[in-house]
Amino acid sequence: MKRRDFIGSASVVAGTLLLPAWSHAAKILADAPPIPLATRKKLAAAALNAATGRGATYVDVRIGRYLNQSISTREAQVQGVTSTESYGAGIRVIADGAWGFMAVDQLSVDAVARAAADAVAIAKANATLQTEPVVLAPQAGLGEVAWRSPIARNAFEVPLGEKVEHLLAANAAAMKGGASFIASQLFQVNEQKYFASTDGSSVDQDIHRIWPTFTVTATEAKTGRFQTRDALSSPCGRGYEYLSADPAGKRPGITPRYFEAYDMIEDAALAAEQARAKLTAKPVSAGQYDLVLDPTHLGLTIHESVGHATELDRVLGYEANYAGTSFATLDKWRAKNFRYGSPIVNFFADRTEPGTLGAVGYDDEGVPAKRWPLIKDGILVDYQKTRDQAHIVGQTAGDGCSYAQGWDDVQFQRMPNVSLQPGQNPLTVAELIKGVERGIYIMGRGSCSIDQQRYNFQFGGQLF
Repeated sequence: MKRRDFIGSASVVAGTLLLPAWSHAAKILADAPPIPLATRKKLAAAALNAATGRGATYVDVRIGRYLNQSISTREAQVQGVTSTESYGAGIRVIADGAWGFMAVDQLSVDAVARAAADAVAIAKANATLQTEPVVLAPQAGLGEVAWRSPIARNAFEVPLGEKVEHLLAANAAAMKGGASFIASQLFQVNEQKYFASTDGSSVDQDIHRIWPTFTVTATEAKTGRFQTRDALSSPCGRGYEYLSADPAGKRPGITPRYFEAYDMIEDAALAAEQARAKLTAKPVSAGQYDLVLDPTHLGLTIHESVGHATELDRVLGYEANYAGTSFATLDKWRAKNFRYGSPIVNFFADRTEPGTLGAVGYDDEGVPAKRWPLIKDGILVDYQKTRDQAHIVGQTAGDGCSYAQGWDDVQFQRMPNVSLQPGQNPLTVAELIKGVERGIYIMGRGSCSIDQQRYNFQFGGQLF
């Protein structure tokens, strides 16, 4: 379907019969109501009662509805739209000092109660092999609390035709700017999560995330050479206003900079120009350089070398999946002198800054979001921890960084936002680099590789 045909049919009510089946599914998904709060409370009570009645000393239940939508386009065509909805309950317990977990996609009182009983049975079976009991940091009951992502416009309520038109407009700008090809995507996530525990917490959250992105390719016909440039956007915890030219509808009390918009059309046009320029750019001469990393590049470098390295489960060797373990071992932390960087280097973990990807009100074990230092004045001072890890480093509270990707997944320690703090004096890029005699300025994320303990790494970029 060509762009003109798609936009025309999407904007005329009488033409809806011409739309592909996925367009109707997307509208149904957006219009479907959330699970009523009263129903979620009733189901949670059934799980808590069933588990404690069978000997569980701690229980938490997460009832979730997860909406996902991805839109993919290439040049003037829509490649596809995928809209999904998933809902169910995950129940986690401690019984005989061990964890047990069970999930169920049937949201009835009987089904949830049976799943809770199964979770207790699993915990008791695990206890026969466990050498030490789970030590759970105390968490005061929160009572009934709620949190919503501070969005100005729900992306799931934006007409599908409007979102497609925006992607195709970015594609057109890139093609006009000299691109040979462009593929663009828009990813949206809405997590509607309810959490209840035997601590006395009842947490209702509505979390939104969005990520517009693209890859522009420029080719050279005579040689067959090609160069690419990806979008300089980032996934974030915002609504569709992130894609708006005018970030209207700012909420009172929210600093306006959190709603600065990403101009995808302008970036796509610039990407085409830059990808074409890269075809004839002079290769860098081998040698030693000072590197100056733009935030669009630095984010991934921080994520891999600081973010994953200070996840306590990786430090302890409990997890090595995909990203490896860590060199920032407990002996280095205990020494209180392990130098991560110069004295002006400070890194914070943060789940509170509005509009960021990791921002929430409460994590998936009922701990309020917070901000805390990981590297202070260049020295390793702390890790990221869940409630059952806190005692290992002599602490009495979790950090609010427990997360499950879905209702049917066990929650575990996941990285919050990890950020390098700015210096005392604001600097422009020109001021930042004026003292660099021989250097390379790097923008955008490229390929990366890193060893299993994160000692050595290689990172590519988009522009140099």
